[in-house]
Amino acid sequence: MKKSAVVLLSGGLDSTTALYWAKARGYAPVALAVRYGQRHACELRAARAVAKKARAPLHEVVLDLAWLKGSSLVNKALKLPEVAPAQIGAGGVPSTYVPGRNTMFLSLAASLADAIGASAVVIGANALDYSGYPDCRPPFLDAFARVAKLGTKRGSEGGVLKVLAPLLHLDKRGIVRLAAKVGAPLSLTWSCYAGGRRPCGKCDSCQLRAKGFREAGLEDPAL
Repeated sequence: MKKSAVVLLSGGLDSTTALYWAKARGYAPVALAVRYGQRHACELRAARAVAKKARAPLHEVVLDLAWLKGSSLVNKALKLPEVAPAQIGAGGVPSTYVPGRNTMFLSLAASLADAIGASAVVIGANALDYSGYPDCRPPFLDAFARVAKLGTKRGSEGGVLKVLAPLLHLDKRGIVRLAAKVGAPLSLTWSCYAGGRRPCGKCDSCQLRAKGFREAGLEDPAL
């Protein structure tokens, strides 16, 4: 029987690559997607399509937290930042930061893993080509790995419950190349923060995605 892993799946480039990385490493993935009021809720349709393609069971959770509206990723009345690619991640924590998002997501994933006996939680966090979110950095993920071990039945009783972030030290070019290697269906993915009918091409996520494909020498199949 395969070991299982709970994979946080937004439907974007990084999380889809992480899911297929888990499959390639021999895990039976169980996907977890979260609706938290994000303006680009169309990413959840992508998550469903990716999970279906991967034949991974998908759990969807809804978080209705009014205080998240201070983020421009949640509040449509706030303007999304548009900065030059070289400046992304260089100007402090941007307005698209959602307070405690990865803390909440990883807690939900650890809870699901504990309930179903999964041996790992997988997150597509990246700390090189990224917007500068504090909950995507190695110290945070190392700390949460300790929390998962100490705060779950599985971990406290000597079972294995790892927190795996396979993309953490890759740039977007490396992520695109890894996606190609593991057969991730990137044509199904959605990364744009604006959440329109087509990617805006201006937000951090669009620019970093374009940079990755350009530097990898590959066409983006989702465009």
